[in-house]
Amino acid sequence: MPLDPPLLLAFLTAGIALNLTPGADMTFVAAQSLGRGREAGLAAALGVGSGAIVHSTLAALGLAALVAASPWTFDAIRYAGAAYLIWMAVQMIRTPPTFGDGGTSTSQSLGASFRQGLLTNLANPKVIVFVLAFLPQFVDPARASIGLQIFLLGILFGTTGTLILCAVALMGGRLRGLFAHHPLAPKLLGWVSGTLLGGLAIGLLLAGKRTA
Repeated sequence: MPLDPPLLLAFLTAGIALNLTPGADMTFVAAQSLGRGREAGLAAALGVGSGAIVHSTLAALGLAALVAASPWTFDAIRYAGAAYLIWMAVQMIRTPPTFGDGGTSTSQSLGASFRQGLLTNLANPKVIVFVLAFLPQFVDPARASIGLQIFLLGILFGTTGTLILCAVALMGGRLRGLFAHHPLAPKLLGWVSGTLLGGLAIGLLLAGKRTA
């Protein structure tokens, strides 16, 4: 087994606790499910999970360390991610969601929600720093390749995180359904979702370069 069992147990315990802590990914998925419906939230959660796989692969290959060590690259990713979130926030407010049967939004394709979840996760450089700081703590160099262990730990962390985000999407979709038939619901949900996304963008802009 490439992973040390005691370290793996400690990693899963710490990882699930971190996944349950509200953060950027959870806020983004909640905004998607509230603004566009349960299915959009689930698609966004899968997109975020896919982003975690990409981050884990880059960390295993050592590329993430190069990005984190380059202030210019790090800031470029940070500003691009914030700009993308602001653009989505404006779109949410300018074009309120519409409702189909059961209160499900029909204004956005699931593929677009998946891509937005993926890009939002990839454009958050704080995830890069987190992966580099967190995963190596649970690696045993005597058992297997360090890169392989980091990759496997990243996959596990991404999997548990995705399952939790899917639960958030389901809860957000249910909450959205309670307001689906109210005449002010589209505009209200558009503003709520846009505000959440805008808050994420501001947080990303104000984040320190080396803050995990």
